[in-house]
Amino acid sequence: MLSLFINWNPSPDIFTIPVIDWPVRWYGLSWAMAFIGCHFFMNRIFRNEGRTEKQLDTLTLYIVIGTILGARVGHCLFYGWDYYSANPLDILKVWEGGLASHGGAIGIIIAMILYCLKTKESWIWLFDRLVVVVPFASFMIRFGNLMNSEIVGEPTQVPWAFIFPTVDLLPRHPTQIYEALYYVILFLVMYWLWKNKRDQFDKGFMFGLFCVLMFTFRFLMEFLKENQESFEASLPINMGQILSIPFVLIGIFMMWKSYQTKKFA
Repeated sequence: MLSLFINWNPSPDIFTIPVIDWPVRWYGLSWAMAFIGCHFFMNRIFRNEGRTEKQLDTLTLYIVIGTILGARVGHCLFYGWDYYSANPLDILKVWEGGLASHGGAIGIIIAMILYCLKTKESWIWLFDRLVVVVPFASFMIRFGNLMNSEIVGEPTQVPWAFIFPTVDLLPRHPTQIYEALYYVILFLVMYWLWKNKRDQFDKGFMFGLFCVLMFTFRFLMEFLKENQESFEASLPINMGQILSIPFVLIGIFMMWKSYQTKKFA
């Protein structure tokens, strides 16, 4: 078989701002584009369903804060508790890296609940709409992971394998690309369902469907990834899979509840 291994070693920095010598990184840009893109698509959803731009601006502020805090605290709790419990001030050093997507998901949920309590918005209506755009954010973040040569796959001999010299010289599954492509497809599916089929579903179905499709895939993808932390080697399944299971179960429950409500309405 012809080997087409790709030697992947881009600089994580795009450029450095003169005078202050501040690097602009691909990873930071990908997070910024994730928030900008989600705001753009949510604006279309809000305008279409009679919500105001001011409401969206408030929601965006809640989501940005919830995502970053949740992703950072999630990383420190789930993947680095031994270190951060002994060095709690290092939790604040976000620029050194360390954001967990499952923690970000929990942070988003908490932020949305707080937003709904403040604005009296229906939390289930909001969840059903926000999951339309979350896959776009996930796509952008995985692009940032690729540019950082992080969250790499297991060694493999498939011809499209990537070699990440900052990790080692072994050809590996480019799991960042696998996930990014899946998230593009999931975004298109969720957006199409919202645009064309949302009136056919009862409340909670879109949220449940997203959880099942997103986190079942995340669970399966972990079989192709290297563990992020050494302690995961002693676990029957890794931390990413453990954290995915509750989301899948919640998704199944929400879809079942939505079906039952529709059935007996």
